[in-house]
Amino acid sequence: MSNQLLVRNVPEQIRTWIEEERNSRHMTQKDFVLSVLHQAHENSSIQSRLPFEPQHIEPALVGRIPFSFIDLFSGIGGFRIPLEGIGGSCVFSSEIDKYSQKTYKSWFGETPHGDITQINAADIPDHDVLAAGFPCQPFSLAGVSKKNSLGRAHGFNCEIQGTLFFNIASIIEVKRPPIVLLENVKNLKSHDKGRTWKVIQETLEKHLEYKVFHKVIDAADYVPQHRERVYIVCFDTKVFGDNPPFEFPDKPESERLKLADILDPNPDAKYTLTDHLWKYLQDYAERHRAKGNGFGFGLADLQGITRTLSARYHKDGSEILIPQEGKNPRRLTPQECLKLMGFPEHLPIVVSDTQAYRQFGNAIVPKVVEAVVRQVAALLCWQLARHNNGCLLKGKAIATI
Repeated sequence: MSNQLLVRNVPEQIRTWIEEERNSRHMTQKDFVLSVLHQAHENSSIQSRLPFEPQHIEPALVGRIPFSFIDLFSGIGGFRIPLEGIGGSCVFSSEIDKYSQKTYKSWFGETPHGDITQINAADIPDHDVLAAGFPCQPFSLAGVSKKNSLGRAHGFNCEIQGTLFFNIASIIEVKRPPIVLLENVKNLKSHDKGRTWKVIQETLEKHLEYKVFHKVIDAADYVPQHRERVYIVCFDTKVFGDNPPFEFPDKPESERLKLADILDPNPDAKYTLTDHLWKYLQDYAERHRAKGNGFGFGLADLQGITRTLSARYHKDGSEILIPQEGKNPRRLTPQECLKLMGFPEHLPIVVSDTQAYRQFGNAIVPKVVEAVVRQVAALLCWQLARHNNGCLLKGKAIATI
């Protein structure tokens, strides 16, 4: 019998445990595994020595992995909460809105830098993950077409100059983060007849050399709200290769939350619509129905999910109205909006109702991001497992399990 033992297809949670334990003991993988086997051999009950049940291995959540990230267009931290939850450390944040900065400071203890267009990419700290929920803007292809007709070469700057995506691309080009996480509205891919997405994808893949994965995910599987957004996950091909085995998360198996689950049983009366506003909304809806249009208020189903919460909710609350027995419907309270978006309930609301509605209407759903970044963490484990001495990103070990 050979004195070598080859084990293939080691389950991820066992591989992760081995790496955690051997690193904490400053041992090589080989020495640690041999130590475990020696202990098992010396004990009559192998099962009592093992920290897992080999015959009943369940898929495990990836544990905490130390890494650094930056939070661009950070809003109120929809990316930051789940990234910190899996071990990330935020080294830079940027948000131009002063009211969102106030909420961010209250929740995370730091005020984000302001206008990203005024920040030199070289001044941003090195980081492992770039996260950004950037605005959707059209790109001008006129200059590119002219250069093509003249046979002149052009870089990605020509196509995206003057847009906020240009700032993201410039930071990626200068800092080369191994992983990029982006979020945008569902119609990003159809925006400007598909030209916007075409330029973004070509910039990331051809000019910056990242492998791009993208998927529209409805937050209704995580919170009681229909909210479709496109999530874009990019891996530096110079680090992860041309085909990293990334997959977006499956839908959670748990039962969906219902709107009733997040409602305040005793909301303040000020959130009930006045007779004047309620009559206006009903008349407005009737006028559009007569014209064959679908515009109007949305009276929510308490046992179902709501429409998408938007930044204009502060105006009249018409897209999500809560029915009330014997009186006019009401708006959601800011605290209910916090829960509808899936933010931790202990976080304080430190701005006016108007600003809170705007912030939650513009926010990213942290629970969706959490599901996505856990899949990213799983790929990091894969990357680490295929290197005997850790994953070297940009020439240094930035994540060790």
